Amino acid sequence: MPEKDLDLLLNTCLLAGKIMTESNAEMYRVEDTMSRIALASGNYRLVSYVTQTGLFIGLDRSSTIRMEQITNRTINLERVVKVNSLSRQYVAGDLSLEELYLALQEVEKDRRMFPIWLQIVSAAIISGTIMILFGGDFKDLPVTLFIGGIGYITYLCSLKFFRIKFLAEFLSSLVIGIAAILSVHVGIGLNQDFIIIGCVMPLVPGVQITNAIRDLLAGHYVSGVSRGTEAMMTATMIGFAIAFIFQLFY
Repeated sequence: MPEKDLDLLLNTCLLAGKIMTESNAEMYRVEDTMSRIALASGNYRLVSYVTQTGLFIGLDRSSTIRMEQITNRTINLERVVKVNSLSRQYVAGDLSLEELYLALQEVEKDRRMFPIWLQIVSAAIISGTIMILFGGDFKDLPVTLFIGGIGYITYLCSLKFFRIKFLAEFLSSLVIGIAAILSVHVGIGLNQDFIIIGCVMPLVPGVQITNAIRDLLAGHYVSGVSRGTEAMMTATMIGFAIAFIFQLFY
């Protein structure tokens, strides 16, 4: 393959890996996708080192190396699905390398998220349903929906203004704890424990915990430990905020 085509191959693999890493895909999935693209381009063996903060790739028996820093990460499984779908089309021969690269560029440019109001409504619904699943009373459903929505609004506003992830979870959990206790004191709510459990669920780092375990099982110990540490810190901030509220009121 000419040098120009090799550069295009490396750039394509790097772009695919960057999109998936920024979208919170598992590290072994990122490496596997890039390797399959390289193999389909002429049986090239891709050598890669992937972490949550950076990608290093190169072709075996080649001195050319590409590196990409990852500065922003969010949970966007739709983009992961799009990259996987495009890579499968390329491996099947339905796309050329140039077409794959252009399609990946379109995926990278498309950073649309769900509307803020829909995220808040979804967080409120999750709070209410989780409260019921844990054994709460249906009479607490309206107040749980309301507090869950307020808590998630606090999370989004804190994340926007302070830009400190763990602080956002701490402040939103404080608001949830205070609102739940006050709702019971004034007679609106019945069981503050179930209300709090339901309302903090949208903040619980479930995806990070799952990906951390999957990375560890796949042998990616660095990313697995780093993801696990991030999830543990988030859960600690949530628990510490609720414990602080109970200590303050009781």
